[in-house]
Amino acid sequence: MTTTAMTRHAALLVLLVLQPLTGCGDKADRGTTEMKRPLISGVTVTEVVRSRVQDFHEASGTVKARTATVVASRVMGTITAVAVRTGDRVRAGQLLATIDDRDAQQVVRAAEQALEAAKQNRLMAALTYQRYRRLYDEKALARQEIDRIETQKKLADANYEQAQAGLEEARIRLGFSRIAAHAAGIVTDKRVDPGNMAIPGVPLFTIESDGGFYVEAALDEAMSGRIRIGTAATVTVESLGLNASGKVFEIVPAVDPSNRTFIVKAALSATGLRSGLYARVRLPRGERDSILVPEGAVVEKGQLTGLYAVDDRGVVTYRLVRTGKVYPGGVEILSGLDAGERILTAGLEKAMDGGQIAGGTAR
Repeated sequence: MTTTAMTRHAALLVLLVLQPLTGCGDKADRGTTEMKRPLISGVTVTEVVRSRVQDFHEASGTVKARTATVVASRVMGTITAVAVRTGDRVRAGQLLATIDDRDAQQVVRAAEQALEAAKQNRLMAALTYQRYRRLYDEKALARQEIDRIETQKKLADANYEQAQAGLEEARIRLGFSRIAAHAAGIVTDKRVDPGNMAIPGVPLFTIESDGGFYVEAALDEAMSGRIRIGTAATVTVESLGLNASGKVFEIVPAVDPSNRTFIVKAALSATGLRSGLYARVRLPRGERDSILVPEGAVVEKGQLTGLYAVDDRGVVTYRLVRTGKVYPGGVEILSGLDAGERILTAGLEKAMDGGQIAGGTAR
């Protein structure tokens, strides 16, 4: 081998040895280079702590009037007139509708005639008894005869009283042809028009009195035994934007086997309510530990619910969480966040996923 060839082989050997070392140096440089993150300022970082909250059971309910009167006819007949409309305010005794009363008037006239006949018969029996009594006192009449006349007089008196009762009954039945309000309130339901047939017991009107409202809710059977008369309730009527307080005044202990619920009624003190409104009812069931965050810290991104978490290096990450109930202290976080972690609670419009708090470590 010549000197020139040996020189070339030595140079090639040096290149082969140096090439791996050069590659390792490049990898080390790339591994130690930190990624530049956008800086975030003007935000508030808060450490998450566990809170003691008053747990509650929430159920759907319906607002109802404390006093709702269903008005029905007591006699059968054709409706001749309707004096009110739905929404009208009525007073106690006010006429609502009338029923054809021609038959009832005839019964009253017959009862009046029967009473007059009984009255005349009574007078005649009384006069007869007086005459026979004088004869008996003069020893001109036997005891058996005066007893017979006295019995006739008593029968005449009884027939007269019976005729009086018959006339009173006929007049009462005549009064049934005038359907009146039993109490003052508002007509919330009218189911009859002139020409319709009124049937005893079939509702014609519903009148809600001004005696307040209550909410009726169906609670899960697991709450049975935890609710007592007087238990405070929080009622929300979303359609009115109303939050009202109430107290349980009635509990139906029987559990409905079809849905495993039982009925609870809570009186409301709020005004401006109407029966039939949908309401959400909250009833307390003890205290427990929970993680709460401000409502403003929860960020909705389409179908995703999350918040911005901050690690020890101040790096902000959008983290998915599962939320629970809303309490006065904030929104309950069921999963995705632990006590001791830090989150952004203000200035969220400046936050970005992957950004870093200006100044480095979050405080």
